[in-house]
Amino acid sequence: MQQHHESHRPSSPAPDPDPGKPSEQPLTPAAPPSHSDIKRWRQYLADERAEAAVYRELAQRRDGEERQILLALAEAEGRHEAHWLKLLGEHAGMPRAASGRSRFLGFLARNFGSVFVLALAQRAEGRSPYGTEPAATPAMVADEQIHEEVVRGLATRGRNRLSGTFRAAVFGANDGLVSNLSLVMGMAATGVPSPVVLMSGVAGLLAGALSMGAGEYVSVRSQRELLNATLPTQATLTAAPSLDIEHNELVLVYLARGMTREAAEHRAAERMGLFGCDCDPSLSLQPEKPPEDDHETVGSAWGAAMSSFCFFASGAIVPILPFIFGMTGVAALVVAGVLVGMALLATGAVVGLLSGTSPLSRGLRQLAIGLGAAAATYGLGLAFGAVIV
Repeated sequence: MQQHHESHRPSSPAPDPDPGKPSEQPLTPAAPPSHSDIKRWRQYLADERAEAAVYRELAQRRDGEERQILLALAEAEGRHEAHWLKLLGEHAGMPRAASGRSRFLGFLARNFGSVFVLALAQRAEGRSPYGTEPAATPAMVADEQIHEEVVRGLATRGRNRLSGTFRAAVFGANDGLVSNLSLVMGMAATGVPSPVVLMSGVAGLLAGALSMGAGEYVSVRSQRELLNATLPTQATLTAAPSLDIEHNELVLVYLARGMTREAAEHRAAERMGLFGCDCDPSLSLQPEKPPEDDHETVGSAWGAAMSSFCFFASGAIVPILPFIFGMTGVAALVVAGVLVGMALLATGAVVGLLSGTSPLSRGLRQLAIGLGAAAATYGLGLAFGAVIV
């Protein structure tokens, strides 16, 4: 198989017959591929096959435009697969296993098909090794960059559908974990008996869950009411025939809604019956409503309230589990801290996955904040001169 000489200098590649089109020729070494090259290319081949399978699995769970987008992504990964097959030739050998990341994505796509898969796929596309791979074509590098943005757009749709209730759930769980651990640590540091610490934790769980649920209900309900207040009414339809055309205040309505003067005057003339049709469709904005996603993004008031209540309670019960099972003193506090730490790492990792960032860094951030707050509260309890019983 003939290979092409690799060079990192801009002037070294052969002239492209079409400068406006990315070259499809691989920048590969002139010598036969080495053992490490073959091993690396076979891994790329396995990963491309796995990623194409992930997109096809996701496409089966979608319809319409999203399905077509996912199938197009799978087709692009198939082109990359063909590139590595051609480059490997007789060295392709038996199919090898994809990377652990690709296999995990495939498992999620087959069994869940959720926004988590798209969030992980977005991160995977953004970490493509092709940018530093001499055997990858410039077009392949560009494909991976574009794929990240395509997957980001698809993941954003799912995030918008989740964000209202999911926000309440995540914040509710974190608040329960941190606030009740802080309460338990503070009470224990004052030297009160373990049953008192347990009852304080139970009281904190109930009070916090009710407070969070009520607060989320009021917050989301108020936000939805504000959104509803911005919806245009149909007053323009009933009032238009009686307006004075020489002092057409209907134009002011459309100017206030953000139209240009030209578009506002055109719409006002339509409303007053001067135009029997949309003479200039580009100026006719049908009907003036915000995107349907607005309320979806905010979430429902009852959904947010129930999620916040349940997840706060599920988080707040973790710090008191050792006391429920009869543990006391320092041992109970250590176990409570470990359990809460694990839960904070998990919730932080979930937020990181959905936001397309590092799950580890988000988990460690949640852990540092939570344990820092608990340590501060414990220190305040010790400041009163008590010791753990």
